[in-house]
Amino acid sequence: MTAQAPDHWTSSTLRVRYAETDQMGIVYYANFLVWFEMGRTDYCRQHGFAYREMEARDGLYIMVAECRCRYKAPAHYDDEILVRTCLRETRKRVLVFGYEVYRQPGEEMLAEGETVHVITDREGHPRTLPDRYLELFKAPKIDDCRLKIDD
Repeated sequence: MTAQAPDHWTSSTLRVRYAETDQMGIVYYANFLVWFEMGRTDYCRQHGFAYREMEARDGLYIMVAECRCRYKAPAHYDDEILVRTCLRETRKRVLVFGYEVYRQPGEEMLAEGETVHVITDREGHPRTLPDRYLELFKAPKIDDCRLKIDD
């Protein structure tokens, strides 16, 4: 795992529940996308706001438009998991988040991915993200936050 400045990546931890595994005792693949959402929600909180407040206050939503995940190793019941989240790109109507999922301790990478989001209103129409959120979401463009699909 490459060292990052603390404000570039946020970290979320969880422990794999039995209900998240399949018959082989391996975490069902779609649960990684749920963990991405947990990381994204924590990213918002750690950068000054709760996503729920943005929905209630401004009637804006961060709608998933695209999702990619590359699985590198399986996770199992009771594994301690670290989800690292960064913001790869910020535009007025689009946010791109990056994720890395590790087994703890030992920091074995289990998966990496990204989600592309469009800012919408309650009816699903694209909207511009207000300046106050743009400021909170502003993240330095760092090479280390790019998806490493070729590895």
